[in-house]
Amino acid sequence: MVRKFFSLDKNYLLKEAQLQLQEKLLASLIVRTKEYYFIKYNPLRLQDTVTQAIENYQPEDFKLLNTFYQNLAAVYRYKFGDNQLEFLWDGNNHIDKYHQDWSDFFVRCTREFGKQELFIRAVLDLTVFLPRNRQAQLAENRMNHFIRQHFDIKIHKQRGIVEMKVA
Repeated sequence: MVRKFFSLDKNYLLKEAQLQLQEKLLASLIVRTKEYYFIKYNPLRLQDTVTQAIENYQPEDFKLLNTFYQNLAAVYRYKFGDNQLEFLWDGNNHIDKYHQDWSDFFVRCTREFGKQELFIRAVLDLTVFLPRNRQAQLAENRMNHFIRQHFDIKIHKQRGIVEMKVA
């Protein structure tokens, strides 16, 4: 079941495109996050137990990253999605357009987030270091903090997306 994050969250083609790309984009997020880690903390790739664990990690399941993905997808639909289909004069269909637009947005946002130490740690905690660190909820909260901070919105479990009020 796909959650409805706001009252006009009815662009079903966009939701479908986002669901189709979920595993591919999350796999690329893990690869980029590993690279961000090495660039920031170990540019020479000197071998130790942490470096070996990160290098050898191959994702089997993206379940713990799904919440972050779904929240970022909802923010995209809220901020940039439209319920009305537009005319596409280049011959593409809407699913292809949504695939391209959503992929570009996801990569751009996660690159921006990847500049932050806490985001790198949160992704690695949810993937590479999860067996040692069972605090998955804390890492998920850190990742959602980046969404909240970057887009000035809150995502409530019951109410969905709410604009943050600026005093």
